[in-house]
Amino acid sequence: MKIELAQVSRWYGNVVAVNDVTMTIGPGVTGLLGPNGAGKSTLLHMMAGFLAPSNGTVTLDGTRVWKNHQVYRHIGLVPEREGVYGFLTGWQFVLSAARLHGLPDPVEAARKALATVEMEEPKDRRVETYSKGMRQRVKVAAALVHDPPVLLLDEPFNGMDPRQRLHLMDLIRSMGAAGKTILFSSHILEEVERVAQHIEVLVAGRHAASGDFREIRRLMTDRPHLFRIRSSDDRRLAAALMLDDSAGGVSLGPDGLEVRAVEFRGFARLLPRVARTEGISLHEVSPADEDLESVFSYLINRSS
Repeated sequence: MKIELAQVSRWYGNVVAVNDVTMTIGPGVTGLLGPNGAGKSTLLHMMAGFLAPSNGTVTLDGTRVWKNHQVYRHIGLVPEREGVYGFLTGWQFVLSAARLHGLPDPVEAARKALATVEMEEPKDRRVETYSKGMRQRVKVAAALVHDPPVLLLDEPFNGMDPRQRLHLMDLIRSMGAAGKTILFSSHILEEVERVAQHIEVLVAGRHAASGDFREIRRLMTDRPHLFRIRSSDDRRLAAALMLDDSAGGVSLGPDGLEVRAVEFRGFARLLPRVARTEGISLHEVSPADEDLESVFSYLINRSS
């Protein structure tokens, strides 16, 4: 199934939370990136049909989501805020979700959902006794209980220990590979890079970028790139590079050079040419900022 947003905005009085966002979320795993206050939660709640757009439309396979109770059969939402009643056991909470969906066998559905998130052993304990990570997992179980083709997760990894986090990452990847449409937000950018096939970036309520990590980098050829270089003569290479405008800054350290290339294509041509002309051997040329966090930070600054 496919969620489409067309010129969607949401404001609260004079505060604009989401501003004219157009995007399509299809099958597979999509990561939603953005700093705190970027509008990610607002966007997810509009996609889930729990919040009305102030402007624009949100549709699921061409059908409007707002005020359409039928979409809840197809969507599972894991909100960032705690939505779990502490006096219930994990079993009671997930079973209640199964019954609310009117499933033909709610007991079996609840059992299967709890097993999927590895919460069978503590299912009879009250939710108020759970750790943050356990509460997250029982929320995921409740969202999965009706086996929805669309899953929306808001900061699902919060509070999970490393083993729990890896298990949920594997689960998300496997569900995406099986054809489910999954959108999840996370402030841990390494997790998004490892799990998501596609990335949407939201900054100050605006849609800042779209694509996979490599596509976003290719679209940003004007972005300064930082390289680490080791050569047979670092000092002479540094002096030669500083004569060209494509190298915006060069620093010499005990482990070689760090060069900030302000014009990527120009620097890619410059470096081998200078090395050849000066008779310098290049031992190592490696990017120092190829991680997703550096790309994300650049997008935030560019959109500020």
